[in-house]
Amino acid sequence: MSAIYKDAQHPVNERVADLLSRMTPEEKFAQMHAYWLILQSDGNHRERTDLSDEFSGVTEQAALAERLKLGIGQITRPLGTHIVEAKEGVRAANRLQKTLVEETRLGIPALFHEECLVGLLCKDATLFPSSLNYGSSWDLDLIEQAAAAIGEEARSTGCHQGLAPVLDVSRDVRWGRTEETFGEDPWLVGMMATRYVKGLQGKNRDLLATLKHYVGHSFSEGARNHAPVHLGFCELNDTFLLPFEMAVKLGNAGSVMPAYHDIDNQPAHSDAFLMTTVLREQWGFDGLIVADYGGVSLLHQHHGISHDAAESAALAFNAGLDVELPKDDCARHLAQAVDRGLISMQKIDEIVSRVLKEKFRLGLFEHPYRDENGVVLQTEATKKIAREVATRSVTLLENNGILPLRGKPRVAVIGPTADDPLALLSGYSFPVHLIISDMLEQTSQVTTPLAALREQLGRDNVRYSKGCHIIEKRMAGAPVFPGDSGGKPMQSSPVSRDVSLIPDAVKTAGQSDVVVLCVGDLSGLFQSGTVGEGSDTDSLNLPGVQQQLLDELIATGKPVVVVMTGGRPYNLGGQEDNVAALLMAWAPGQEGGYAIADVLTGRAEPGGRLVVSIPKSAGAAPYYYNHKLKSGGTPFAFHFGSRYPFGFGKTWTEFEYGPLQLACQDVPNDNGVVTASITVRNSGAAAGSEVVQLYVQDKVASMVRPVQELKAFQRVHLEPGASARLTFSVPTDMLNFTCRHGERVVEPGEFEIRVGASSADIRSTACVMVTGETRLITGKWRMVSHCEVEK
Repeated sequence: MSAIYKDAQHPVNERVADLLSRMTPEEKFAQMHAYWLILQSDGNHRERTDLSDEFSGVTEQAALAERLKLGIGQITRPLGTHIVEAKEGVRAANRLQKTLVEETRLGIPALFHEECLVGLLCKDATLFPSSLNYGSSWDLDLIEQAAAAIGEEARSTGCHQGLAPVLDVSRDVRWGRTEETFGEDPWLVGMMATRYVKGLQGKNRDLLATLKHYVGHSFSEGARNHAPVHLGFCELNDTFLLPFEMAVKLGNAGSVMPAYHDIDNQPAHSDAFLMTTVLREQWGFDGLIVADYGGVSLLHQHHGISHDAAESAALAFNAGLDVELPKDDCARHLAQAVDRGLISMQKIDEIVSRVLKEKFRLGLFEHPYRDENGVVLQTEATKKIAREVATRSVTLLENNGILPLRGKPRVAVIGPTADDPLALLSGYSFPVHLIISDMLEQTSQVTTPLAALREQLGRDNVRYSKGCHIIEKRMAGAPVFPGDSGGKPMQSSPVSRDVSLIPDAVKTAGQSDVVVLCVGDLSGLFQSGTVGEGSDTDSLNLPGVQQQLLDELIATGKPVVVVMTGGRPYNLGGQEDNVAALLMAWAPGQEGGYAIADVLTGRAEPGGRLVVSIPKSAGAAPYYYNHKLKSGGTPFAFHFGSRYPFGFGKTWTEFEYGPLQLACQDVPNDNGVVTASITVRNSGAAAGSEVVQLYVQDKVASMVRPVQELKAFQRVHLEPGASARLTFSVPTDMLNFTCRHGERVVEPGEFEIRVGASSADIRSTACVMVTGETRLITGKWRMVSHCEVEK
């Protein structure tokens, strides 16, 4: 008679209970961690060993084959760990799964996870634009389509869990991981993340999205990687927890990943209040909480809140963690933790039950293998979506009328990012993230701006000069990990100061009608680039000698169109008024060159709008549009603020806004809706689209509130002279904030409704009075506004 757990006809809870009753403690512990392996189709798997072992302080491991006999919870990045053809990678993963399913006592399959923030982290997968591009599109439907396309590529390779999206709310663009965020507004981040989760997971949640980094990771001290976060719960809840709450309640996210930092001296990986009380008990999260790589070991290695790995494991798992990633640095000491009374077998059973439940729900026991011939990467449909995201996110910040380029002008394409495929990719794309061997070999599908402009304008009309380097030789890894002390030299900057290429660039500019100068940064982990995880900055000046290149090109008198790519915005050293045009394209992925060329030549409009403000200088950081009134100092500091604020972006035309009209001046607090209408007219000579944005200011509240907060937006496309009537509906629930008792409340009172083209370009306002009593917001509340468009 077959065991209950092997019979899919039985309810999942019965199967879990049956399997759990058959497991030894060691087999249970094995389900609570992963192995990071380089898989081989002949079964000769080996463990991945590199600087990550130094990072976690773990180098000794028992024989892999013996440990695999106990089973395993997850396998870390089977296709994303090394360069392997996808078909061969699936074959190797199937071979490991066969060992677990057919050659172990209980036959429990492993769950495979991969990175998939900007496309599946796998050789030949589609290289999507960065999260900043996602956000800058202001297109929720498109982002859901992109995530769905990424999900299909992931499923085809046997991936069960994707470590994305990132819900960190940008607060200081000096932070290297700014490129991974959707922007600086918590509600917009929540909306984008929710749609990404829905797209990636699909209707059946058969691929788990992983919300990270829980929580507040982006507001680190000095914008430095892993640094402490100084926040009280009210601001933490209103700004940083809100997107996670939305993605859990609206998106049914399947997994959450804690962050590396501590908040008020409490490391996230041992925070029972955030992982259990808030996430599971208050929000009803029913998925898996997985550690960020090495995060459990940092409890003793860096944070110093435990004595050893066994105690770190107990702290994390007692607090709410389900699975340690990427390996078993601390989980392999769980038997010792139980013996020392640091964690109970009852808690172990609770955790393992959740892990097994998800494996049963995903159907791994019935379908443990993936068809190696079913791998589907780089379809035309997927590439089209990637190009659409890249194009719609290109943001025009300056234009003296030179754009779009007309006819076939002689164009000098200059700059270190003009013909570098890696310059179009963010840190979690496959070629950049591995930083191994010759990365350029993995970028054949990337079209650079130079290649696209030559294709569109004709090779004879495009001259090229690199002008300067950003980094002359890409190297893997920083010699110093956070927390290291003594014995090693500090990391020196890899950025080039070589100016020898500038004279040739100036000569090329002189032979042309217009200069397209491509500048920006290079993403790379742990200071191997100028932006990315562990690649933070102290300056918002262009890296290296790019500013000198820009200055000398402007001095030629030729019109200079600046195209900036990368993971954070930079200043132009005061030349913003002297450039002919300025485009921000972020890290637009493999189709980015086409997107940039399409906008430059007028084949597409610059539809992007900023989702991170561009501070005047590093001295203005942290800067974000939804700051407190007193953030600027008293009096406002001259350096405070942003030339290009949140929501800003030019297009080929102009738009006029009529007066804002409220359906009702008084709105009841209980179940009320603020309804506001406005007419927008295309007053220019070209067709174009406008992203109409609605902000709210709470005039008087019992707690200090931001100067304004985004609550709704709508893109509308209009022909010249055409107009549209937009009617926004904002539930009163969305006017909430966190009170001193740690609860969301909506207070009655006056709210100013502001509608405009950006956070700094408000065209019309009106005041509404919310009536009634102060109301507590609990459970599932109304988090989404709506807009109806009548043309």
